Order: sequence, then C-alpha cells, then structure tokens
Amino acid sequence: MLDKIKDYLRRVPALAERYKYLITIVIGVLVVGFIGENSYLQQAKNYRQITHLKNEIETYEESYREDSTKLSRLYTDPEAIEKIARERYFMKTDDEDIFVLSDDAVKEDPGL
Repeated sequence: MLDKIKDYLRRVPALAERYKYLITIVIGVLVVGFIGENSYLQQAKNYRQITHLKNEIETYEESYREDSTKLSRLYTDPEAIEKIARERYFMKTDDEDIFVLSDDAVKEDPGL
C-alpha cells in the first residue's frame, strides 16, 4: 500500500505538467465562483439584499404618501383637526359627554 502511494506521488509532477491548463482553469473557476468580493455567491447575496431594500423603499414611500395626504388635510380642513382632537385627545364641546369604551381584557384575581 505504501509503495502505491509513493508511486503515485512520483507521477504527480508529470500529471501536473500534462494537465496544467486544466488545473489552471479549474482553480480560476473556483476563485471566480466561490472566493472573493465579486464571486457569484456574493453577487447573489447582494441581489437578494437589493430586492429586499427596494421592497422596503416601496413600503416607506407608500406610508409617506398616506401621511402627506393626511397632513395636507390637516392644513386645509378644520373638520379633520376636530376629528383628531376628539378621537385621540378626548376633547369635547361644552354640551357633550364622552364615554370611553375599552376592549382591554379584565384581569381576574385568582384569590377570589
């Protein structure tokens, strides 16, 4: 068994000389495909990240448009200001009563 290994190791330089171009091409493909900043694997990761960030941008742009229309209504429509004051800050006129209904779960006391 040891003789076979020694024989194979003696033939390696001859094989390397014979297939030097093939070895060079295989090593080059491995370097370009899997190692380094510009490898195909890194480009695929970057592409997925870019797609995710574009989706996030679309989401934020949509919320920006909605908020912009709400803000413009606040500047132009006094009824919108009144609605926000009544809903969020529980403001009322003198002749009104406000009843706040909460759907929070009531905590039961286990000791009772």
